Amino acid sequence: MKQRFQPKFNIKKGDNVVVIAGDDKNRTTPRKVLAVYTQKGRVLVEGANMVTKHLKPNAQNPQGGIVKEEAAMHMSNVMLWDPKAKAPVRIKRERKEGSFVRISKKTGEVIK
Repeated sequence: MKQRFQPKFNIKKGDNVVVIAGDDKNRTTPRKVLAVYTQKGRVLVEGANMVTKHLKPNAQNPQGGIVKEEAAMHMSNVMLWDPKAKAPVRIKRERKEGSFVRISKKTGEVIK
């Protein structure tokens, strides 16, 4: 899917987020973002949205089997975690020294 303007997201790989919608909804425990798919607007979150995958036997895995792994979820279902506030927060973006920084709206601190 080609877009004229690529959307800007406040979530990056390695951030801590909480799942705010879906089966794994939990606003109190942060989880790590494993990957961000900007073209699709989806994120891969550690331990959330687990799906069962059936593997055919191959050279590395001659037995085959059933594996549980994370599936991508929509970016609107997660919220960034602020370690100082110990809560999910909204973000504002400000330009500092030529680059954008993410600032928590709850505490006013820069989120690394």
